[in-house]
Amino acid sequence: MGKVKIKKKSTLIDMTAMSDVTVLLLTFFMLTSTFLAKEPVTVITPSSVSEIKVPVSNVTQVLVSPEGKVFLSVLGEADLDTYDESWSSEEVRKSALREASKRYEELTGKKTNITERDVEKFGKLGSFGVPMAKMHEFLQLDQSKQDEWLGDPTRTDAGIPFTDINYMEGDAPAVTNEFQIWMRAIRDKAGNENLTSAMKKGEGIAVKADRSTNYETVHGVLDNLQTIKMNRFTVMTALKTEND
Repeated sequence: MGKVKIKKKSTLIDMTAMSDVTVLLLTFFMLTSTFLAKEPVTVITPSSVSEIKVPVSNVTQVLVSPEGKVFLSVLGEADLDTYDESWSSEEVRKSALREASKRYEELTGKKTNITERDVEKFGKLGSFGVPMAKMHEFLQLDQSKQDEWLGDPTRTDAGIPFTDINYMEGDAPAVTNEFQIWMRAIRDKAGNENLTSAMKKGEGIAVKADRSTNYETVHGVLDNLQTIKMNRFTVMTALKTEND
């Protein structure tokens, strides 16, 4: 009696459906994810048990490096399908620069030479932090040179100055500095009512300092915020682990 031949079945698996699902999932995560903006310096925050999350929109972040240099980043609305496009991060940053440079010129009597082309470039920056007198020069550089400038701890013209600016307010002498000028400009004239409201409530200001940053420097940042009546803010920390 002859052997019964078993018909061989193909081992080929059709992966078309799985590929379609993978592409759909990747597209979904790409469209719904919020990408973190690149920061000019690496900051390791101190640990705490707080689990409160910092907003990803309508927030001004104050970044303090280990060397004590101060940088800012400004985020407007994340969902432009719901809100006016003029409230976007890019438009908010443009308005902030226009107002901050205007106030600086009025207080100091010095020209910044900032042009509308500079304003357009500034709107695309994730983080910034150079003296106002150097802003025009900074904005002429390509991104790699800008990163080198901000990331160089030896540069005296990296970071937003805390140096006092003396001026006359009415008939009385007054004092401010560039950090205060920026924070006021963002709060009052950025053109985004939700950001302004969040900053007044304290939800729209986040201070992120390195755990090795000098205490006096961090205290100086917080004292500056309180001087301009920004008494409520969030201090960013990392979640404490069992090893901490």
